[in-house]
Amino acid sequence: MSAASLSKSAPAEPQPCPPQPAAGLQALPAIGGLAPFSSVDWPGQLAAVVFIAGCPWRCHYCHNPHLQERARGLDWSEVLDFLGRRRNLLDAVVFSGGEPLSEPRLPQLIDAARALGFRIGLHTGGIYPARFAEVLPRLDWVGLDIKTTAPRYDALTGRRGSAAPVDACLDLLLRSHCAFECRTTWHPDWLPEPQLLALAQSLCGRGVKHYAIQAYRSAPGTLATALPSEATQRALAARFSSFSCR
Repeated sequence: MSAASLSKSAPAEPQPCPPQPAAGLQALPAIGGLAPFSSVDWPGQLAAVVFIAGCPWRCHYCHNPHLQERARGLDWSEVLDFLGRRRNLLDAVVFSGGEPLSEPRLPQLIDAARALGFRIGLHTGGIYPARFAEVLPRLDWVGLDIKTTAPRYDALTGRRGSAAPVDACLDLLLRSHCAFECRTTWHPDWLPEPQLLALAQSLCGRGVKHYAIQAYRSAPGTLATALPSEATQRALAARFSSFSCR
């Protein structure tokens, strides 16, 4: 999808965010897929990545749109069987999505993976603060997506009031002892460099130490369409203990 078509596709009126799914609504966890090996989804760790299907947001450059709807592609028993065979070969399991906090059974899935000896990471857009508070003590690391500045959130996600829960999740992380990074998938049409720098300054001012830019890609596996200028990258690096573009 071209940058021009992305810009034109922004909704005139974002929709309300659907309510948090309740436990018991689905018979089985919505496991959307499994990446058996990754060295990039948790920096410094060799991890399997479990993808949870389901996300209430409709971000216009979503990297995994096939995981927006809740559906089950794998049985959890298959995932556990695979993980059991990878003990002492992998360091960690990362739950990603979609939005992994959309899965009511996520605490039990985390506990089952932890029982096999793995460290636990989570990728989240920060959509469900109450659920995040429940699983946070179970986590070793979090990658929190910070998509844009607060006034631009609703247009990007297609949902009204979408900035507030992310802010609440960041507060929870800052008060916790859990390691984490904030990261922003950068598309120049949705977050021009001046706004990117303003966002980074806000995060730095709140105490965020680790920040990453993830370049927008038109489809999984394709090359990045653009990165911020070298001057902007230097300015970003100066604000954080660690900074990367990937």
